[in-house]
Order: sequence, then C-alpha cells, then structure tokens
Amino acid sequence: MRGNRTTASCTLAIVLILGGTLTGCGGDGGGSGGKVGLRFTWWGNPDRAARTEQAIKLFEKRHPDIDISTSFAGFDTYKAKLATQAAGGDAPDVMQLDYRQIDQYATSGILLDLGEHPQLRTSEIDKGLLATGVVDGKQYALPVARGTETMAYDATLWRKAGVPPPTLGWTWDDWADAMRRLAASKATEGRTGSTDPGQSEDIFEIWLRSQGKSLYTDGERLGFTADDLTRYWEWCTELRKEGAVSRAEQTTQMDGTVENTPLGRLTTVSDFNWDAPTSGYAAIVGEGLKLAPLPVGDDGTPGQYFKPSMFFGASAKTEHPEEAARFIDFLLNDKEAGAILGASRGIPANDTIRQDVLPKLEGFDQVISTYQKQFEGRLKDPPPAPPKGDTSLQGTFSRDYDQVSYERMSPREAAEDYITEAKAELRQ
Repeated sequence: MRGNRTTASCTLAIVLILGGTLTGCGGDGGGSGGKVGLRFTWWGNPDRAARTEQAIKLFEKRHPDIDISTSFAGFDTYKAKLATQAAGGDAPDVMQLDYRQIDQYATSGILLDLGEHPQLRTSEIDKGLLATGVVDGKQYALPVARGTETMAYDATLWRKAGVPPPTLGWTWDDWADAMRRLAASKATEGRTGSTDPGQSEDIFEIWLRSQGKSLYTDGERLGFTADDLTRYWEWCTELRKEGAVSRAEQTTQMDGTVENTPLGRLTTVSDFNWDAPTSGYAAIVGEGLKLAPLPVGDDGTPGQYFKPSMFFGASAKTEHPEEAARFIDFLLNDKEAGAILGASRGIPANDTIRQDVLPKLEGFDQVISTYQKQFEGRLKDPPPAPPKGDTSLQGTFSRDYDQVSYERMSPREAAEDYITEAKAELRQ
C-alpha cells in the first residue's frame, strides 16, 4: 500500500486477483428443508469463533426457519476475500466490517440500508458511535463494540526514572517533557521514551482534534493544511533528534504487530496503540504494563474518542433482508447473546449489554474496561467513517514521514507532498 496512488474504488476491483480462503465453520448458506439460509462472515480468532457459533445456535433455536452458515479468518485474509466477493457481486448476507470499509462499500452499492428495517433496534447504542455507520444520511452499518487510543507503558521503568505518572488531562507538552526525561534517565536502560508518533496517521488525527481541527471535513475533504502537518512533523523531528522517541530504523520496521513495535522490542518505555491490541504487550512488558490516556490540547480539548472496533452490515443483494436485520439485531441487542459473546469483539457498544458484561470480564478485558470508564462523558463524538482513499493515504502518510525521519525530505517538503497526493486520492 505504500505510495499507492490508485483510488480506493479501483483497489476494490484489483483485489480480485488476491484470492484468499476463509475458514469455513458452517454449510453453504443455501438453507435446507425450506429454511432461509444466511451467510455470515467475520475476522477473528478461535475464541471469537467459538463464542459466535454458540450464539448462532441460540439464534437458530429461537428461529428454526433460519439457517446461518459461517466463516472466519485473520483480518488481512478476510479483508482481501470480502473485497473479492463484493467486487464479484457475491457479498455475504451479513458481514463484519472495519471502520475504513464503510464509506467505500456503502458508496459502491454493496451495503444494505439498515435504517429501512425497524426491527433492528438502535436506541441502546450511543448516538455518536451510531453516526459512524452513516453515509449520505443512511445507516449502512451498526457498531458492535468500542475502543479508544491509549499509551501503553512500562510503569516499573517509568517509576524508577522518577518521572511523574501520566494523568487524565496531561498535555502534549507534558508528554514530550516526560519522553525527554525517560530517555535521559539511567533507570530506563538506554531506551527512548516512546515510539515516534510522526509515522502514525491515527496519532496525528488525535493531535489535530486536540487543536480543534480534524482529519477530514463532513464533505470528505482534508480538514487540515500543509502548515498543520509541517508543524506536527517538525515537533516529532525535534523529539527524534533529541533521542526522546525512537529512531528511524526502529519505526520503519513496524508491521502492525505489537511484537515489532519499539516497545515490543523493549527499546522504548511506551507506545501509542488502540486499547484492545495492547493486550499483546502483557507477555512482553510483564506486570508493569499500564494504560494511560492520550494527551489533550493546551486548553484541555481532548482529541481522543471512542471508535467502533468493528461493525455489522448486510449485503444490498441479500435475498433475505428482513432475516439479516433480525440476525444483526440479535447479535447486538439480545442479552443472552451478549452474555455468550462477552468482550470477544471489544467492549459492547450497546449500553445495556455493556453494563451486563462488564462485571464478568476477566484478565486484560477488565484492564481495558477500567481504562475506558474514565472517559465516560468526557470525549467528543467520533468522526464519520473515513472517505474512500483513506486506506491508501495511511500508507502515504507513513511513507512520507519515513523520508523525513531518514532526513531525505524536510517536514515542509513531505507535508506538501502528502497534501498533493491526498487531494489527488480524494479527487479534490
């Protein structure tokens, strides 16, 4: 994806060559004995699959006229296979969707307008989260669970370094000062304070929001200028040159896994990530692993937000839209289903289900739940789902900052290059 200027709509067609095989867990979805057959696909792990199958058995028991066939895979394989199916007009009846797929699939005519099906209840889902599944005024997807960004850190090293612990409401200047002090301390064993945030579009978005700006406007145009991005990359560059954040060769090795982050390689004290994936640091960092809120703007404006960890949607071509809507409603709103699924897809977006599930959480799910509780009523609504082209632009963002971190381009040159490519990708 790095440097790819192909539009997202073309990307959807190109993935026809990628193939990919989903791991089947059910039949062919055609139904049997006069039953209505629905195909349901998602990405996940074996635990999520086992819980999902258990919930489906309950649904089928209550609705003996409906037969659900299922398949799941790891995210990359799933994403490629779903795109292939969608491009070929054979999207599954019900599907799990990522935040960055909503706009592309909705505007390509792949998704069913769920708002036309009143049996799908949404009153228990936060209106801000619900709005992230809306495109052009229509509810094409419903949020399943929520997550938010965090700073995972080694509290043991942090304490040994004598640096005040991070708190709710600390500013970006506070964070930068802490990174400098951590890197300078002998107690941190030669580590830098953090992964360099310059390569992350996600962190840039939160920094922008804390400045009162946004990554995209409601009209799906860029919500920031080359000056904004230059200022951000100049700030990151200063921290990198001071040794407060990770070096270029460390950040360019990152591949989306926690193991290959600087914190995962034990070369930093902290790292930014979404809350759920930080569970992977537990085995690496040990009992000292803690989660801290992201910094806010100088005036206290938070950039952090609750983001749907994933969505459920239905195919616009399904032969059984009413049954598909009923099944999605069951997965999101049924208390017994909620008890079975737990936090296997994240902390539930349904308020009632979440309150039922939270007391029963264990292990790192409980850590995430406690972390999220501190933000109740404090964060602003999440932005709409990103427009077509954003997936490609994430790669462009990292690629351009790589040029900055290796000192092949200045922050200003890279920022102007990104703005030019972004406008072309978004067809502005």
